[in-house]
Amino acid sequence: MILYLNASILIIVLVTLLWMYSVYIKNASIVDIFWGFGFVVIGTYLFFTTDSLSLRQIILFALVSIWGLRLTIHLFIRNAGKPEDFRYQKFRKDYGEHRYWWFSYFQVFLLQGVLMLMVASPLFGVYIAEENTSLNVFDFVAMALWIVGISFEAGGDYQLTKFKKHRKSKEEVLSTGFWKYTRHPNYFGDAMVWWSYAFFAIAAQQYWYIAGSLFMTYLIIKISGVAMLERSLATDKPQYKEYIEKTNAFFPWFPKKQAQ
Repeated sequence: MILYLNASILIIVLVTLLWMYSVYIKNASIVDIFWGFGFVVIGTYLFFTTDSLSLRQIILFALVSIWGLRLTIHLFIRNAGKPEDFRYQKFRKDYGEHRYWWFSYFQVFLLQGVLMLMVASPLFGVYIAEENTSLNVFDFVAMALWIVGISFEAGGDYQLTKFKKHRKSKEEVLSTGFWKYTRHPNYFGDAMVWWSYAFFAIAAQQYWYIAGSLFMTYLIIKISGVAMLERSLATDKPQYKEYIEKTNAFFPWFPKKQAQ
């Protein structure tokens, strides 16, 4: 419990400072960059406050750090110098500039901090385990899932960045590489990474803590990831309908053959 309490205080302090900076620059979308880094902060806190580290805990810390820093750097490069994301611009317009500066703290920054602490439960599970056993089959499943996940997530992000630089029009749809097998390889990869953390928790016999990975998967598919993006892409890209008909939305699989 004390680990959760201290980590919660740390994250709330950080999101509060980030919110203050967002008010100064009038850009709430900087919160997106903090998402991956926040888990690195949590992982680092857990790592350095644990007296006797197990091999499982060391591996988990390394994998969380690699994943979180990669995502943070990617989003920083992608968003640097660009205006506030359209989602936050809409919120700012709907609520009014005169009150959105303080409303954004609760709606965006504090909410993200709370979600982060909920999603991070598998990490806490591994570190609070009273007895961290030797590596077992679940640890190796976890590492395999992480490799698959980071490959799809980082590979999908790289291919999309490269595609956007060379496409002839904004209506074009990326349908090669990882994007040939799933419409959202980066989201699929993200979910697999979090299920790898769930399997580390299972390996440590902390079964209830996989709830964070379940919650993360729900957020990715139903709330802030696939569902939200699908609505906008179906409207903005006429070619996207054909892409939907032949490509799985989430789980990778071979493209469907279209009727002649």
